[in-house]
Amino acid sequence: MKHACWVALLLAACGGPLPQESYYTLSTPQSPSITDSASPLSVYVGPVTVPESVDRTNLVLSVSPNQVEISDALRWAEPLKTAIARVLAETLSRELRTPQVFANRAGAIGPVDYRVAIEVQRFESSLETGATIVAAWNITPTRKGLEPRSGRSIVQEAPPTRDAQGLAAAHSRALERIGREIATAIR
Repeated sequence: MKHACWVALLLAACGGPLPQESYYTLSTPQSPSITDSASPLSVYVGPVTVPESVDRTNLVLSVSPNQVEISDALRWAEPLKTAIARVLAETLSRELRTPQVFANRAGAIGPVDYRVAIEVQRFESSLETGATIVAAWNITPTRKGLEPRSGRSIVQEAPPTRDAQGLAAAHSRALERIGREIATAIR
């Protein structure tokens, strides 16, 4: 009984129950299955780095040029660097027509043809304007005679809806665009 009283007092002092948490993921559009004419090319995506300010499960929402809000109720379902690597790997797999694209979570099973490192320099989220991602990427071929390539992608995507789900969709589309740019550089 004493425990229940303390919980009731604590909730009353904090202004009531905590908001319901909602979790969001980054995704890629459904990819067509890779057929027998798939490329033998193999790619490893990782490491992926993200700015410390957004390297958390809570969504960090931009409210003005110099102000953000860290949401207690809106959260990413997985670490951003893991989600970004996964989405880029799925996009590269589809664009390069190869099932042999690995993300930093899965790791490369053996030697690969290319390694792709990503430094996300900006990962901004706004319920009003959508997603802004600035990423520098380096492609390192593992075979001799091929030159490394690098690039910088600056992508903005408007949200289809002005809520967290729309924002996650905007980030997903932005990452898909970056993945297509990397695939073009690998080709």
